[in-house]
Amino acid sequence: MTDSPTSARHRASAQVPAGHSCLAGHFPGNPVVPAVVVLDMVLDAVHAWRGPQWQLRRMLAAKFVSALRPGECFQIELTMDGARLDFRCQCGDRLLAQGSWEMAQ
Repeated sequence: MTDSPTSARHRASAQVPAGHSCLAGHFPGNPVVPAVVVLDMVLDAVHAWRGPQWQLRRMLAAKFVSALRPGECFQIELTMDGARLDFRCQCGDRLLAQGSWEMAQ
């Protein structure tokens, strides 16, 4: 789903390739995508939707429920109400992460 820039909801797809540099040492033999990389991809989705002028002011909440493995495609669902951004990341039916941010222009 790709909504107009004025809509309150947006969905995007993302994937961390198996050769990404963030995976070196995280963890050998059992690679897991670091949470900060998932959050960075959420911010990239916000910028693609609303524009680069939207910046993270502060993180209100973040919960990581399930590990993301290299090469797994996942969905990012964004909901914006004023300056509050709620996000949810899922791989199929599996919840990976969810949280809320305060954004600023």
